[in-house]
This record gives sequence, structure tokens and C-alpha cells, in this order.
Amino acid sequence: MKIVIVTGAAGLVGSEAVRFFHARGFYVIGIENDMRKYFFGSEASVGWNLQALKNECKNFTHYDIDIRDASAMGRIFVEHGKDIVLVIHTAAQPSHDWALREPLTDFAINATATLGLLENTRQCCPQAAFIFTSTNKVYGDRPCALPLQEQSTRWELDLAHPYYKKGIDEQMSVDHCQHSLFGASKLAADIMVQEYGRYFGMKTVVFRGGCLTGPDHSGAELHGFLGYLMKCAVTGREYCIFGYKGKQVRDNIHSYDLVNAFDHFFKDPRCGEVYNIGGSRFSHASLLESIPLCEKIAGRKMKTLYVEANRVADHMWWVSDISKFQSHYPAWALTRTMEDILGEIYVQNKARWLKEVLF
Repeated sequence: MKIVIVTGAAGLVGSEAVRFFHARGFYVIGIENDMRKYFFGSEASVGWNLQALKNECKNFTHYDIDIRDASAMGRIFVEHGKDIVLVIHTAAQPSHDWALREPLTDFAINATATLGLLENTRQCCPQAAFIFTSTNKVYGDRPCALPLQEQSTRWELDLAHPYYKKGIDEQMSVDHCQHSLFGASKLAADIMVQEYGRYFGMKTVVFRGGCLTGPDHSGAELHGFLGYLMKCAVTGREYCIFGYKGKQVRDNIHSYDLVNAFDHFFKDPRCGEVYNIGGSRFSHASLLESIPLCEKIAGRKMKTLYVEANRVADHMWWVSDISKFQSHYPAWALTRTMEDILGEIYVQNKARWLKEVLF
């Protein structure tokens, strides 16, 4: 029996990974304790998605465990170690703003627990591939130092800039900039994942994601850009725009495309690798450009409120250069555009969101 362990198993990327690898014949162990509900409130709970996984996937076992519980996590690895071929670590505290409320909690989840998972993997299943979902926030606010030009609906780079065509690559420095506490805790974990690959020769990889999105995201104001934006469009809730005139640019990658990238790495792993991953120029838009897309799909005008202050260390412009990953895994490609993603989010969630409003 070949086992895949997925942390954050009912979240956006975790649930996509559970379904993806279960469909390919693996036994999947999911670690999920719905901390997202604690972070962002009941509307962000992943309980609905966890139940769906239990109904859909017969070779799936759920453990209601906090990844900070070293003893409980250790027991799972000791029990199943000889059969574990892949560890996919997607569990995290994912918000800039929330990290400020409880810095110790943020660091314990994002950094210390990641170290625990790496050590469990090294001790119990050292030949397993270890995939970590990092973030572009490890670059802090350095992208805001790029020579950006204001256009009518977005901030944009000059055509002559090296990053214009493909986006930001992995050579951007992570030093001498403001990260936010969240960005710092993720960077600590990011570097540790690299180190276990390089120091111990383990098959570890860091995926520094842009906006990760898809229909299984329990979007909330503090995290889940497109999911929450579409939810506001459907329910009539006011959407708050934080700074940069709403012209901040994001690339967006569907969770399926991301997990498919995981699979390509798993089949041909490397040691201590790092990849920027996102929608690139294939799937990107500013906030002001995303709102009319949601309005078109939802068939109604959105309510918005502009707040002058931007989020700490937030990016004015982010487009991921994914050419390094594509050069290593040329058979992989993006499949969903912004319009595709928003359409899926709308179709899958409309009824559930409207039910929430009514009850």
C-alpha cells in the first residue's frame, strides 16, 4: 500500500490533493482540525469539504489532529512510515492580518510544525517526497520596489523591464524588506524545507505560490481572494478594497493545476528545490479588473468600499515567472484562466452561499 499524507486536507489545496492522489490509487491520510474556522470564523470552516471527502474517497482516513501536536503527528509517521511515499504539507495560518493577533500561534503553525513534519519524514520515511506550499510573501514588500507605472485599471511594469514578459523569478531577494509576521514565519519554514533537501539529501520542494484558488476555497475577507470576491458578488455583501487604488495585480492558479504540478515533481523529484508558481501572464488581473468579471458571471452589480491603507507588506504587482518549473517539467501546463476559475467558483458555491444568507 502506498500512502500519501496531506496536511490541511480539507482546505483548498489539501482537498484537491486528496482527490487527485486518491483517484490515482493511493491511500490518503488527511490531517485536518478546521483551524481555518478559528482563524476566520464559521463561514471559513472547511467542515463541509471534509465531509465531502469522507463521502467521496473510500481510501481516505481523516485524523482530527493539530499539526503542532508533535506526539500525535509522530505516532502517525511511526505507524505508517514504511508505506509513506509522499507528504504534502498545505496546512498553515495564511493571513497577514491574523498573524498580528497571535504571533506565537502563527509561528508555531507555519514554522515549528513544518520542522516537525520534516523531521518525522526524515526519521520514518526518508525516501518520501516532501512538498511544501510556501508563498510569494517570502519576498516581503520587495516587489513594491519594482518600477511600476499606474494605468487606468492596474499597476504595470514597463515593457522593457526583465520581469514584464514572464513575471518575477526565484532570484528576487528575500532580504532587507518588510515581510509581515506571516511572511516571516512562512519564510522560516521555506528555508528549512530547502535545508532538509540539501543537507540530508531528501526530496523536498518549495512551491512559492501566487494566489491559489478554486471552487473548494472557503474564502473569507482575510484570506481567499477570488473565492471571497465572488461570494460578495453572489450574496450582495460589501467588498472592502485595501489600498493601492484597487489596482494591485495578482496572478491566480487553480488548485488542480497546482496539485498537478505536485504530481510532476513526485514522479521525478529533486532535492531542496524552489519554484515560483502561479497563474503567470496566463491567468492574472488587477482587483479592479476582477470585479467586473465577477459581476458578469453573477449577473449583478457589486458593492465595494475603498480603504486607503493597504495591508502590511502587500504586493502592488505580482505575476509569477513559472518558467523554471516548466523547464524542469515540460509536460506540465496551466489549464484554467481567470474566467474559467471564477466560473467554477460561482457554479459550485452559489447555492451554498445563498443558503448561508437565508439561514
